[in-house]
Amino acid sequence: MIIQTPETVMFWFLAPIAVLAALGMLLVKKAVHSALLLAWVMITLAIFYIAEDALFLGIVQIVVYTGAVMMLFLFILMLVGVDSSDSLKETIPGLRPISITAAIGFGGLLTSLIGRATLGRDAVGLEQANTAGNVQALARLLFSDYVWPFEVVSALLITAALGAMVLAHHERAVARPTQRESAIARFRTGSLASAAGLPGPGVFARHNAVDVPALLPDGSPAPTSISATLKARGDMLESEQFQLDVVDTTVLEEK
Repeated sequence: MIIQTPETVMFWFLAPIAVLAALGMLLVKKAVHSALLLAWVMITLAIFYIAEDALFLGIVQIVVYTGAVMMLFLFILMLVGVDSSDSLKETIPGLRPISITAAIGFGGLLTSLIGRATLGRDAVGLEQANTAGNVQALARLLFSDYVWPFEVVSALLITAALGAMVLAHHERAVARPTQRESAIARFRTGSLASAAGLPGPGVFARHNAVDVPALLPDGSPAPTSISATLKARGDMLESEQFQLDVVDTTVLEEK
């Protein structure tokens, strides 16, 4: 396959940007910025795959890795928070030496592959491999010559998913209270408001606005019926002008 000039220009334009994004991914301080830079590196790899007539790998790179995995990373960052500090205590004993050994082994393997690469030669056999179509040829190889490695990788991915579920699972330190226990706890607080629920804004008053405190049976305002946001903004109105006339209970008893 002869490398065309537009493909060469695209490579020398996108490759340095991808390398800078990869370095920035390791050097930036915010995790969100690191995730976005990683997404850009994945998109650049997808463009390279498509330019090399590997359409299936390019689309999978965008749909699976950039679209699904990266969005999962961003959702996790939004749920956990970007300001939370990482704990340096090992939850699994011996995990740090294993990770260091694996990193050194992967680096040596990558260095060996780069050292055996042939430079200055055109790719041979790509057009023949894509004669029946890129997707069809890839499926034929996966389910014929490489069916055993394909199944091993599938089992590895399933094992990784199960391991993530096991690591994320934790037992509750306190048993979840039942509905009966919650009801008993609410009545034992000694407050009818906590047992029956807080009144809504404007209840028993002449106005039902959300910034007007509700009135309790004795005619006093209930500040807890107003949203804390309105209180912080100073938008809670005084309830005296909206109160109903409360009848003296002593008069009723005499009658």
